[in-house]
Order: sequence, then structure tokens, then C-alpha cells
Amino acid sequence: MLVPLPDRDFDVTEVSVPWKLLTRAGHPVTFATENGGAAPAADPRLLTGVLFGQLGADPEPISFYRELEASPAFRSPLAWRDVDPGAFDALLLPGGHAPGMRQYLGSAGLQSQVSRFWHTGRPVGAICHGVLVLARAGVLAAARTTCLPKYMERSAYLLTFWKLGRYYRTYPEYVEDEVRRGLDDPQAQFVRGPRVLTRRGTATDDTHAFVVEDGRYVSARWPGDAYLFARRFLERL
Repeated sequence: MLVPLPDRDFDVTEVSVPWKLLTRAGHPVTFATENGGAAPAADPRLLTGVLFGQLGADPEPISFYRELEASPAFRSPLAWRDVDPGAFDALLLPGGHAPGMRQYLGSAGLQSQVSRFWHTGRPVGAICHGVLVLARAGVLAAARTTCLPKYMERSAYLLTFWKLGRYYRTYPEYVEDEVRRGLDDPQAQFVRGPRVLTRRGTATDDTHAFVVEDGRYVSARWPGDAYLFARRFLERL
């Protein structure tokens, strides 16, 4: 399992929950950053609360992240350029929205590696902004997919811009709009899912979670889908 990450600002839940469920099931996880060698770091606001202690990660994903920080694979990631896509059985692309994510979302080198892996036909999972990496790699044209919905991104921005500026707007264009542009038939292929703003899926309750499954490809919208996303991705492995 290969999990590329930026040096900082990735989403706590979207990395730690799949990592925990995958490793618990016996699947080794290899991390990769742009230059490798040094442990990356999650968005710190998600560990303490984005605004007045709210909007951050839930306690269990935070506890998983603390375990992850001690993992040898996390502390010594590969460099993106040194990744051999053929050496891995699956690719997982987490998301995040803070400014440090642009390193990962905008890298032509990483997009090339992701495209190479996509064409192996092996399992691929992407959640939230992670779907944007696939869209920019040009591989989603015929796929059914979801991603961070525009209404979620807009709502988070409007709720917090007075204090945090564009913290929730990684780019001027909404994630959903850019992902839809990469599809042959956005009306048929893009699946937004049920409307939700705060309720999240958990380790024992998928009522409020949502994923899209398209053969070997699994996508999800936001951290609230992380447990279901990880379980459905495990089925592919």
C-alpha cells in the first residue's frame, strides 16, 4: 500500500483511520513525501480544534494519529520520485485543505506517478481533496467518483473566513468543479451523495457515511466517510 503525502497540512482523519484499519488487517503501508526521509505532519488545527475547539478531528482518529507518528514507515517516507508504482499493490490518496496541501495537490511529478499506478489496474482509493490528484493526473475521464462537495467546501469557508481567511478554500476553484471538468459525462459520473454538514460515520455506525465504488476505485467526500471508505477499500485488497 502506497500513501503519498505533503510535508504538512494533510487531514488527520483521512490518513490515520485508513492507516489504522489497513495495518490492523495486516497490510503494510508505505508513505512518500516530495523529498522523503523526514516525517510529515498533519494540519495542526485539526488536532486542537479549528475554531473555538470545534471542527477538528474526533478523539479516536487523533489517537490513531499519535500511534502513526511513532510508526517507522511514517518517520522515514520515500521520495515521490523514487516510488516504483509497480512495486505496490494499492494506492491511497488522502486529502486536506490547508495551504501545505498545495505541494501535494499541485505536483506534476506526483501526478505522473499516480497516472502510472492507475494504469496498472490495481486498487486506488481517494478521499476529499485526494480525488483532485487523480483529476489532475487525467485518469478519471471514464470513472464514477465523488469528492469534497461544493456545498461542504463553501459552508466551511463561510463559517470561518472572518477568523481564518481562505483556510478552507485551497484554490479559487471549488474541488467539485475541477473534478467534474475531468469527467467525460459529469452528470452521469459524478455522485455528490446525501447532504450532510456535521454528522460523521464512525467505527460502528455508517449511517452518515458515503462512498462511491467503481470497480477497483473507491472514493469518498470528507473525513466523516473515512471509516466506511477504509472498509470498502479493504475489500478490494
